[in-house]
Amino acid sequence: MKEAKEMSASADETLSPLHDEHVALGAALTSFAGWQMPLRYTSDIAEHTAVRTAAGLFDLSHMGEIGVTGPDAGRFLDLALVGNLSGLRVLGARYTMICAEDGGVIDDLIVYRDTEDTFLVVANASNHDTVLAALAERTAGLDVTVEDRSPQTALIAVQGPRALEILRATEGLVEAGHDAETLKYYAAIPMTFQGSAVFVARTGYTGEDGFEFFLDAALAPALWRAFLAAGAPFGLVPAGLSARDSLRLEAGMPLYGNELDRTTTPHDAGLGRVVKLDKVDDEGNPLPFVGRAALEARSQSEPARVLVGLEGLGRRAARHGYPVKHSTAPDAPTVGTVTSGAPSPTLGHPVAMAYVTPEVSAPGTELAVDVRGRFEPVRVVALPFYRRHR
Repeated sequence: MKEAKEMSASADETLSPLHDEHVALGAALTSFAGWQMPLRYTSDIAEHTAVRTAAGLFDLSHMGEIGVTGPDAGRFLDLALVGNLSGLRVLGARYTMICAEDGGVIDDLIVYRDTEDTFLVVANASNHDTVLAALAERTAGLDVTVEDRSPQTALIAVQGPRALEILRATEGLVEAGHDAETLKYYAAIPMTFQGSAVFVARTGYTGEDGFEFFLDAALAPALWRAFLAAGAPFGLVPAGLSARDSLRLEAGMPLYGNELDRTTTPHDAGLGRVVKLDKVDDEGNPLPFVGRAALEARSQSEPARVLVGLEGLGRRAARHGYPVKHSTAPDAPTVGTVTSGAPSPTLGHPVAMAYVTPEVSAPGTELAVDVRGRFEPVRVVALPFYRRHR
């Protein structure tokens, strides 16, 4: 057993149901969105590389799980969110957002449909309470119940090219009449582990193939250990928040608080496709979902800023908040701001995402980033930086 690199949890921090497992593995723990979570177990690069080449095991129990049930559940989500959730097939999943009336993003979400009248909304940990309150406020006049399932739910992910093999090899995990191998991306199936229900989705936040497992929190340690045992021959390692962030950055996936926030619309982030302005009510009239007027106007206007990828041409990485300059000249004007940045273990050079003015947003445009007073050259590239081999 490794020596635990444990920090003391403050009184208002929540511990994952897998906390003792992380301590036993010697994880470096960190405060994140009101939780104490593993930052890393060994090294950031080793964990990142394992996910790209074999598989990584993640504890995502800090995410918020919100149940939406009732005869009007689909209609309610159509009104409350920007997507068309009533059209989601049973055991399907959809990426969507919840916005304010002014079109600003409150959170980006994944919604799963368990049954015709039952949905699961998964929110970011930092926005869990806000999303729960916003959904509750939007239920007026509808036969629907919004319930926080987070306290009793754990979420474990196996991500990487060998994820399916590990799923198949895990003792006690049964596919319950469904075939995980034929499960499509952004779809789900019911499974069981040691006789208890597990909801399994082929989704993730790493750019790799993989599965996410929703289950009762009390059962989580046993499944975590079963995955570690089954995955060892396939190269599976536990991976922390640091590797999760560098993986999602390479995959060009937005992070709330960086690429998305209340001042940003889905269109600003290049995600206008998730806003379904063609939603209609029973009479065929445009459905007045929250934020519709602002988002419709935004969809018809020219952007003031564009989210782009930046390929570092030097060795120093840009970081969140660093200014983007028109060139490396000392008096070059500022043309944007970095939202996320880090060295890319997979590509071998720094990468970043940034909001820049439209006139410098074309791929191939050479710019610079002010890295603590030194202008580092970068090149605009299309997102994502990395795509897995399918």
